[in-house]
Amino acid sequence: MSQTLVVVTLALGAALCIAVGTVVRQRTAAEVPAENVGVFGPVASLVRKPAWWAGNVLAIAGYGLQAAALGLGSLLLVQPLLVLSLLFALPLGARLSNRVVSPREWLWAAALTASVAILVVVGDPKPGVERAEARHWAVICIIGIPFVLACVRAAQRSDGPRKALLLGIAAGALFGVAAVLTKGVVHLMSRGVGPLLTSVELYALIVVAVCAITVQQAAFHAGSLQASLPASTVMEPVVASALGFMVLGEYLAADRDATAVLLVALVAMVAATVALARSSARNEAPASIGS
Repeated sequence: MSQTLVVVTLALGAALCIAVGTVVRQRTAAEVPAENVGVFGPVASLVRKPAWWAGNVLAIAGYGLQAAALGLGSLLLVQPLLVLSLLFALPLGARLSNRVVSPREWLWAAALTASVAILVVVGDPKPGVERAEARHWAVICIIGIPFVLACVRAAQRSDGPRKALLLGIAAGALFGVAAVLTKGVVHLMSRGVGPLLTSVELYALIVVAVCAITVQQAAFHAGSLQASLPASTVMEPVVASALGFMVLGEYLAADRDATAVLLVALVAMVAATVALARSSARNEAPASIGS
C-alpha cells in the first residue's frame, strides 16, 4: 500500500469519526437551557452529559487519525479530505431526525466528493517542511490572535445567526492553526519524548485546541447552526491549507492547464460544503427548538 493511500485512508477514517462526534455534540449542546450557559459557554453543563463525552471520544479518535495522516502527508492533502465528514454526517443526521435525504442533498454530496477527488488527484499535493519557524509563528500570532479576538468580541455584542457565524469563523480558524501545530507535534514525537516536551508547539497546541473546542461549543449553542457549521467547516481547511502553503512550503504539482480545473473544484467544494453544512444544521433544528 502506497503512503498516499495510507494517508487517504487515515483521513477518511478521521472524517467518519468527526462526523459522528459532531452530530452527537451538536444535539447535546442544543439541549442546554440558556440559563445554564456560563462565562465559558455551555461546557460546564455539557460535562455532566454522557452523550457529550461519547461525542468527544469519537472526536478524539478522529483527531488521532488526523494526526497520523498529517504525520505522513501534507495539509493540502489531508484537510480537504476531512471536509468529507459532512458527507458521512448527511445520512446520520437524517436518520436521527427521522427524515429522508433529499435528491438535492445527494447531488451536493456527489459534488463535494467529486471536487475533493479532483483536488487530491489532479492537484497532487506535495509535502513541505514539518514545522513552521519561530518567525512564521510570530506573524501568525500577530495576525491571528487579533482576528479571533475580534470575532469573539463582536459575537458577544451580537445574537442569533450573526453570533453563530462569528463564533463559527473563530472556531474554524483556531482548528486550522491546530492542524499546523499537530503536524509539528507529530514530527517531534518521532524524535523522542525529550524534544516533544521541550517544544513550544506541544503547549501551544493544547491552548489552541482548548480555545477552539470552547468557541465551537458556544457556536453550536448560539441557536443558528445554519450559520456556525458552514463557517467553521469552511474556515478550518482554508486556514490550514493556506498556512501549509505559505508557512510549510507545501504546493500542488499541477501545470497551468490544470489550474483552472482546480479553481473550479475549489469553488465547488466550498459551495457543496456550505450547502451540506446548512442541511446538517437544519436537521438539528428540532433539537434546538425542543430545548
